[in-house]
Amino acid sequence: MNNFKSNPDNVTDEMLKTIGEKNIDGLFSEIDKKALINNFDMPEALSEMELQKEIKSIAKQNKTDYACFIGAGAYKRFIPSAVSQISSRFEFNTAYTPYQPEISQGTLQVIYEFQSMICDLTGMDVCNASVYDAGNACAEAMLMSVRITGRNKILVSSCLNPQYIEVIKTYAHAGGIFIEEIQQTNFKTDLASIKNKILSGEYAGFIIQNPNFYGTIEDTGILETLQKDQKTLLIIAQEMMSSSVLKKPSQYHADIVTGDVQSFGNSLSFGGPYAGFIATCDKYKRQLPGRIVGRALDSKGNQAFTLTLQAREQHIRREKATSNICSNQGLAILNSVVYLALLGRNGIKQAAYLSAKNANTLAAGLKNKGFKILNTDFFNEFVLEVNNADEFIKKMKGHKILAGLKLSQNQILVCTTELNTDSEIKQYISKA
Repeated sequence: MNNFKSNPDNVTDEMLKTIGEKNIDGLFSEIDKKALINNFDMPEALSEMELQKEIKSIAKQNKTDYACFIGAGAYKRFIPSAVSQISSRFEFNTAYTPYQPEISQGTLQVIYEFQSMICDLTGMDVCNASVYDAGNACAEAMLMSVRITGRNKILVSSCLNPQYIEVIKTYAHAGGIFIEEIQQTNFKTDLASIKNKILSGEYAGFIIQNPNFYGTIEDTGILETLQKDQKTLLIIAQEMMSSSVLKKPSQYHADIVTGDVQSFGNSLSFGGPYAGFIATCDKYKRQLPGRIVGRALDSKGNQAFTLTLQAREQHIRREKATSNICSNQGLAILNSVVYLALLGRNGIKQAAYLSAKNANTLAAGLKNKGFKILNTDFFNEFVLEVNNADEFIKKMKGHKILAGLKLSQNQILVCTTELNTDSEIKQYISKA
């Protein structure tokens, strides 16, 4: 480690003294020694032809023919081939930043269409150009609610995706915000127990996911009733595929809506983060973090797109900025826009319907076989009780089935999408 020095010795020594370390190696003391690479054991160089053969032989080791029943925020869905073809066109997929509108109109139009589509799906007035992922969006929504209300306490449903909760807690710790988790009953948020809290005026916001991490559809009727006399901002983390068939968050008076568009045209192999978003009411639009694209007319009267309402640290005094987010997930939202345009309203509804239908068919089959399904009113994910989660998952993997995500020693979160065929579902039931 000591061979890599970017500062003079006296500067390095002063920095180490400040943080309480004796030497550079101390910075890496908590890392497993197996993860530290001192020397790269690189093979001899290959020609392009030889390299292609080598990579193909390695790729054959991948197991790609498994039936997938894992979800938990990352979903394997059907993506039309046209998505990648259109998304790769130079009119949209450009290296030019949106700060240069005269040469990035394709990128800007994609962002504008993305904002419009998310507003249509959520029923909200305005949406930003995307943030890193849904966890990041939830944390930024929390900061929005704190700025809007001037309070520093937040209610968070324990049925929120655990990864989102961890991101929220990280932001809250740095911002001096107090988090209070609301417990669940039968994998559904106990909304009845927090009525007084929501009406008390003590909390900036209440963050709840719908359908929640366990696939359960929350009691939106209770949320709607509570919001009539609201003193706490309602922040909904929406599972976006469900938004085409369930009530829109605006219908139960959500103030801020967050989510991830991974389900819309982004494959699991695309990696992560995917693309989160934040949508809100018109009166809160100046509190939105990140980019917003507007449509205007140029000097010749032609339609033109440009960045607008840029209340970010790159544009104004940092202490006045709403966020330090300095980018958006351009390629991921490009895929989403093309996907949504290709499928249209009816196509999205059909995908959502098939996902829910498959989940209910699988759950009913497992129940008939003697298994317990631990939650009801679910969308396309449910909690399955088994004797031993590790053994069950291992057994099913032997039948080329990825059975689900382990929640506890005897609970598995099972997910279906439109890609799960009738034969895969029958195979799951028969081998369970």
